[in-house]
Amino acid sequence: MLRRYAEQNGLFVVDEYIDDGYSGTNFDRPDFQRMITDIEAGRINCVVVKDLSRFGRNYLEMGMYTEMRFPELGVRFIAVDSGVDSNNQQSTEFTPFLNVINEWYARDISRKVTKAFRTRHENGAHYGAYAPLGYRKDPEQTGHLLIDEETRWIVEKIFSLAVQGAGAAKITHILASEQIPTPSWLNFQRYGTFAHVYEGQPESKRYAWTIAQVKKILQDENYIGNSVHNKQTNVSFKCKKKIRKPKEEWWRVENTHEAIISKTDFDRVQEQITSRRRKRKNGTTQIFAGLVKCADCGWSLAYATNQRKKAPYSYYHCSKNGQGLRQCSMHYIRYDVLYNFVLSRLQYWIKAVHQDEQTIIQRLSKSNLAEQATASKRAAQEKKRAEKRLSDLDNLLAKLYEDRVSGKITERNFSMLSQKYQQEQEEQEQRIEALTAHLASEKEQEDGIGKWVDLIKQFSSPSELTAELLNTLIEKILVHEAVKEVDGSRTQEIEIVYRFVGKID
Repeated sequence: MLRRYAEQNGLFVVDEYIDDGYSGTNFDRPDFQRMITDIEAGRINCVVVKDLSRFGRNYLEMGMYTEMRFPELGVRFIAVDSGVDSNNQQSTEFTPFLNVINEWYARDISRKVTKAFRTRHENGAHYGAYAPLGYRKDPEQTGHLLIDEETRWIVEKIFSLAVQGAGAAKITHILASEQIPTPSWLNFQRYGTFAHVYEGQPESKRYAWTIAQVKKILQDENYIGNSVHNKQTNVSFKCKKKIRKPKEEWWRVENTHEAIISKTDFDRVQEQITSRRRKRKNGTTQIFAGLVKCADCGWSLAYATNQRKKAPYSYYHCSKNGQGLRQCSMHYIRYDVLYNFVLSRLQYWIKAVHQDEQTIIQRLSKSNLAEQATASKRAAQEKKRAEKRLSDLDNLLAKLYEDRVSGKITERNFSMLSQKYQQEQEEQEQRIEALTAHLASEKEQEDGIGKWVDLIKQFSSPSELTAELLNTLIEKILVHEAVKEVDGSRTQEIEIVYRFVGKID
């Protein structure tokens, strides 16, 4: 079409620039940048596109090129279907408004796509390029997984070894030594993918398992029948850079397909992974490792031993206070004090659950629901305010661009204000996404009480603390700075944040 237009209008075609698969909001497209390079080199004096949206959908960038950069370089700009020709001043009068509409359209499409994916994911659909090891895609139902009887045994073997106490490194060695094929090799055999990895390589390549592969399988909830999505997202609809999202914002849908591994075995493996800590020189394991945090700065407390006393003792202190940082206070607490406090609280809750499970559930539910209702109301109001502000920013940017085109504001002020508004736009969009995810997780939080009670029921009258016990029931332990009373005594607050239910003491 464009070549025919060029021939009919006496335009000589120097080159064609095509960026298939790239969003119009992205001006770092390879062929677009190649075109700009050719323009700056003097090879091109006219740019012809089908319509404005094909050139780009970021109205600020569009305006910069069509209103400033192209005129400075003496480049004619034509958008055929949009009726825009920079040689015809009258045809460009509405160009700024068309650019704004195109960006709004791109933003709307982005939101609709995100919503559509969320709907699909909430229904448990799997849309990865390949099914996880041990599964195959259902040919009759898009997004549904079926157990692959040819490979499920590999997954069962990996988890069986883990349940028996083998770590990821040992499992990796066993798989390689027994010549069990890797997932990528199996995909190569079935679909011909990864040919560049395996063609011409020795046979041992197909059995080259890595520790990372084993760890990923051991922590994959697909194997207990769950689907987990929304682990990462784009910075904004204009920026396709991926960022990792916190676990509380993931979308988890349970029982979407048949499980290969029992929930009991899976949870046991997760406990082992969590509790597998680096051993100290004396052969003991630091059971509190990774759990004890500073209540003020959030850093982990460091473990140390005072050897100067006749009776040496161990203690914790804020790691941000040590190593010359001095950015927080000591938050000193003796190991035996912390140990006895935590043990007493766990003994209390374990005994209470075993004595009257329903009463404890009702007690926690009442407290949890009240806090949740308040938090949800606050989150909904905050989301509404953020959406209102986002709409206001769209209008402000549109007005700002109109003022720049009409000459009401200077280029310097336009650049400063537009940058400020765009930055706030991205912040508000991210905030809205976070609040939406928070509101959607309410049901999961309600189920947390039952999960925590089920975990507690695994233990009975513990007389000592173990890494397994701590990591199964506790998310973190917050240690506050000690306070000296008038009488010289010392008091110190310790907060235990339990898994699934939070602070309940």
